[in-house]
Amino acid sequence: MNLRDKLRGLLVRLYARRVEGHLDHAQVPKHIGVIMDGNRRWAKASGSSTVHGHRAGAEKIEEFLGWCSETDVEVVTLWLLSTDNFDRPQEELVPLLGIIEDVVRTLAADGRWRVHHVGTMDLLPAQMQTALKEAEEATAHIDGILVNVAIGYGGRQEIADAVRSMLHDAHDKGVSMEELADSVDIDMIGRHLYTGAQPDPDLVIRTSGEQRLSGFMLWQTAHSEYYFCEVFWPAFRKVDFLRALRDYAARHRRYGG
Repeated sequence: MNLRDKLRGLLVRLYARRVEGHLDHAQVPKHIGVIMDGNRRWAKASGSSTVHGHRAGAEKIEEFLGWCSETDVEVVTLWLLSTDNFDRPQEELVPLLGIIEDVVRTLAADGRWRVHHVGTMDLLPAQMQTALKEAEEATAHIDGILVNVAIGYGGRQEIADAVRSMLHDAHDKGVSMEELADSVDIDMIGRHLYTGAQPDPDLVIRTSGEQRLSGFMLWQTAHSEYYFCEVFWPAFRKVDFLRALRDYAARHRRYGG
């Protein structure tokens, strides 16, 4: 690392401390959703392989959760694999699934996070399903940040699965379709989502400069605030995180009012 890079790093750290010092912890979002975008473009820009980009993105996750633990964040939802990602070439998808499985096992072994899967389990390889179930069981007692790992996740699929779950539940209870139709409301559907009784995201962060949700938590983000960051996910820094929190704190949430 040359002198210029060292000075730049020092200035960034000093700036991050300044931003953190002025952060109002009373205005910190309780639930943050993260669309971790840009692994492949980061790899291309740095002259490395796609797999290296995914590994670099995976390594950023624990660092990010560490930043969250320094604030009052209670829930983090990490979008690791969408239902659309299964259309990627096998030479990319297979290593990516292995990297994601390693992430799940690492988070569970850390001892600070409570891991919960959100997504369609049936789409995932048996080994991944086992890793997710073991992670949830091993961390169920932990009183730390609840980390939703969105794997095999799609927003439309989640709503379809919620409706299907609601119908099965009514059938099991002997409720007629007419009775169900009369009783359906927003809260009932919400209880059957992957996130169940969890609070909706207050803030959604998307990296890489893309300004769209791509189907991320379509139901839950109806009143969320969005923060779009130009930096690719593997290069996401603490100062970028703090800027997102500062931006969120400066907004006035109206909830449609």
